[in-house]
Amino acid sequence: MSITGQCMCGGVSYEISGEMRDVFNCHCLRCRRFTGHHMAATACAPDAITFLSDRTLRWYSPDGTVQYGFCNECGSSLFWRSSENPPHLSVCAGPLTAPTGLVTTQAWWTADASDYHERASGITEFDYE
Repeated sequence: MSITGQCMCGGVSYEISGEMRDVFNCHCLRCRRFTGHHMAATACAPDAITFLSDRTLRWYSPDGTVQYGFCNECGSSLFWRSSENPPHLSVCAGPLTAPTGLVTTQAWWTADASDYHERASGITEFDYE
């Protein structure tokens, strides 16, 4: 399986080959602030992604243990990674080119979900981590 994705301006574009995890929705405060809603993300091994362009890719670390990847030109939210789990790169699902064949199966940090959002039924929920 191969999936492509890019930010709005095209400054960051990539191709992912190999297995990708189902989509998880993270409702933690950091992810909500990073994306403007909740983060809907899949994941892959870091060596499964090939950057066709990464000239505008920047990383922000709020605490030294996690990093959020975004385009510094158009502001698109793109990636999340943790120094505690390095063989794993979370990839925001929104910038992926459809059809992806991915399915949303879990919601994380649901206790932090905003009051305006009604979560989908039928997915596994976790109130923390």
